[in-house]
Amino acid sequence: MDIGVFLPTGTRGYLISSTAPLNKPTYELNRYVVTAAERYGVEFALSMVKFRGFGGESRYWDGALEPFTLTSALAAVTSKIRLFSTTASLVMPPAVVARMAATLDDIAPGRIGINVVTGWQKAEYEQMGAWPGDIHFERRYDMLGEYVEVMRELWRTGRSNFQGNFFKMDDCRLEPQPTAPIALVVAGGSERGMEFAAKYCDYNFCAAPNTINSPEACLGPIGRLKAVAERHERDVKALVWVTVIAAASDAAAAEKWEHYRQGTDLVALGWSKAQASADRNSKDPHSTMARITGNPAQSPTASMKLIGSYATIARHLDRMAAIPGMAGAMLSFDDFRIGIDQFGECIQPLMTSRAGP
Repeated sequence: MDIGVFLPTGTRGYLISSTAPLNKPTYELNRYVVTAAERYGVEFALSMVKFRGFGGESRYWDGALEPFTLTSALAAVTSKIRLFSTTASLVMPPAVVARMAATLDDIAPGRIGINVVTGWQKAEYEQMGAWPGDIHFERRYDMLGEYVEVMRELWRTGRSNFQGNFFKMDDCRLEPQPTAPIALVVAGGSERGMEFAAKYCDYNFCAAPNTINSPEACLGPIGRLKAVAERHERDVKALVWVTVIAAASDAAAAEKWEHYRQGTDLVALGWSKAQASADRNSKDPHSTMARITGNPAQSPTASMKLIGSYATIARHLDRMAAIPGMAGAMLSFDDFRIGIDQFGECIQPLMTSRAGP
């Protein structure tokens, strides 16, 4: 099982809590995390995109870095780790992103991937005059499919005359082309999202349930992805996002989690849920909207969580690695500077699935 890190590109990282570490998004912090991750043998890192935060006392994601700019800088200071940048498809044309990815590949040959997203937070794009109307909720994966087709045609041939409902190319050119395939990942948990992943992507972030220390909860979403991918006769690898809260003892880790839980920012959570509820047509219980609106108010994160001592976390990650079809776990931490070193120095050496030859 590969290990990745979900880079802290937004304020507070991924805990919607006023008592969680601030993790102020800076290049210096992200450089520290990604270079440490590479040193510890972590296989990939991903930076998300966000143009408007959730506010509240935590100021969750009110500050955020632009991922392609950040990835360019990180590519220049690393040599092995694969770097995934996120494209905001509503405001970044596919031909432009194709060229940006080709440029990144020139900096870090064979190490570049793109996380493709449709955009679900209406206010995030409305503030820029870029929201295409609520019909976007219904046709967003159709748009994203054309988006990927344009990029891949440019990467493959250097030209595109693609004519679709959303994008129309007129002898569009790209040179130089990437030296290696640009891997694509999507976080598609809904039926439509998994169909998209099976048709277009190399990886899919399977949305594991909001559980604590229950790695086998990944079995359901991974099984769903496998079934859809088999129908399309493709091998799409499953990744799972995991929040790690570690300490020297189980009791100390549980105490940290309770401290963060007590600081859950209900205002920021309310903003997130209100934005997700704008998609009134989504009935799929596995959709992003369903996961956000269904997140218990007392939980500052909707991800799967591993909480405990270094030995406990290592044991649970080994259990994850044994799940059929599990390709990788993408880790986020409460305090990223401390967390990445805890993983590399205290947790990974205890994992049998990561043991060296």
